[in-house]
Amino acid sequence: MRRYLKPVASELLFEVMGFMEPRNTDRSLEAGWNLDNSYVGLPEKLFERVRPDAASAPKLVVLNEPLARTLGFSPDVLRETAEIFAGSKLPPGAEPIAQAYAGHQFGYFTMLGDGRAILLGEQRTPDGNRFDIQLKGSGRTSYSRRGDGRAALGPMLREYIIGEAMHGFGIPTTRALAVAETGEPVYRQCLEKGAVLTRVASSHIRVGTFEFVAALGDRAALEQLTKYTLMRHYPDLAPTDNPALALLTGVIERQASLIAHWLRVGFVHGVMNTDNMALSGETIDYGPCAFIDLYAPHAVFSSIDVHGRYAYGNQPPIAQWNLARFAETLLPLLGGSEEESIEIASDAVQAFGDRFKFHWSRLLKTKLGLAQYEAGDDELCESFLTLLEANKADFTNSFRALLSPELPREPVFQTEEGRSWHERWRKRIGGSTEKFAEATDLLRRHNPAVIPRNHIVEAVLLAAVQSGDYEPLERFISVLRAPYESPPEDSPYLQPSPKDAAPYRTFCGT
Repeated sequence: MRRYLKPVASELLFEVMGFMEPRNTDRSLEAGWNLDNSYVGLPEKLFERVRPDAASAPKLVVLNEPLARTLGFSPDVLRETAEIFAGSKLPPGAEPIAQAYAGHQFGYFTMLGDGRAILLGEQRTPDGNRFDIQLKGSGRTSYSRRGDGRAALGPMLREYIIGEAMHGFGIPTTRALAVAETGEPVYRQCLEKGAVLTRVASSHIRVGTFEFVAALGDRAALEQLTKYTLMRHYPDLAPTDNPALALLTGVIERQASLIAHWLRVGFVHGVMNTDNMALSGETIDYGPCAFIDLYAPHAVFSSIDVHGRYAYGNQPPIAQWNLARFAETLLPLLGGSEEESIEIASDAVQAFGDRFKFHWSRLLKTKLGLAQYEAGDDELCESFLTLLEANKADFTNSFRALLSPELPREPVFQTEEGRSWHERWRKRIGGSTEKFAEATDLLRRHNPAVIPRNHIVEAVLLAAVQSGDYEPLERFISVLRAPYESPPEDSPYLQPSPKDAAPYRTFCGT
């Protein structure tokens, strides 16, 4: 009996014989990848070409669908390409590199680099922007030193949570596109699941990038990096006779605004080394970060910050210290002589204090619903923070409680000092219904109802890592993406950590 080939088999036969072009069965080509890598146009001493290590059992556990769509990807197709997010396969157009940089870590200078991160390229989005796509935890590079180049699942999920929260707050931030398990263990305090985070950033150029070039003493490379960074992140400042000064002032302004917004939501970065200050003005590297429950300027959560260098209230002066290190790298380009360059740099860095105070004062007033400045407003704002600190009051809930038309039920307002302050505040915003409505509208838009409270972050991470249950994490993420909306009063997301809880400690995950 004669056997006939099925049509699909005939097509395969024609492909083998060379009469038809081979069919493309690689789904990654349909995902929407549109990679470029302008960074490799810089001097090669700023990076090394390297490939991610292949994972033994790639498994995609998180995909940030809203971010994927913004970047021009098809989420449905991306879900079928776990091997890309685990480092086992390169996406179309990738030109993977590890970036070199240096940094002051807790005040001490050292030469560094991407020891466990590989930049695949820059995704060009439908709206004309470009974003770095980086794999974090994808294996060793020549910058790894004694590190294993790997990442554990828990810290990578934490970065996803905090990045989405900061984006929901409207604060410039890097974000996670995906988290994939590798199927291989990593060794930290104990045996943990290995994972790779796909991080999205406007770029990964840091203060430490410039420190690296300055340490090499390569003026030509410094000029090239300066012009590249200026054009990539501050194109409106690019038409200038002094690119170095334009870049310095632009970075200072964005950092002053960024740090003020950190304080607005009670964020403690935890490791503000110069290699963790992005020149784009985005928050980067969510390692031992946390959010304050009780208002405390000296709050520290990082297990390695034993002296409180990066405490909540110390973040503005540390930012200025970091910017001074950045200014030092630009000295060869700022002026006609060393003396002139030092004077220009000093004046620029000194201005950070005034710019931060401007942003913080404005944000603090909006947190209290004060649209227009009046004499006495600064004292009213500062006295509220003093009240919160003295009464060990919940930072987020105390501000949000001012939405109540009556005396708020938060404990801080039940004290004599709290009632007196609230009476002054109500008098300041005006007694009419319309005035109160205007104030509360401003309050609602600048005071999140929900933040990534530390005990909830730990609970959802535990469920995901230990039990493989991602439903609590995704439910939490959906709330954090709309943090200014009020959930039900009995929502667990509104509750501070239990009073009998042990002091919260965070770790770098390296």
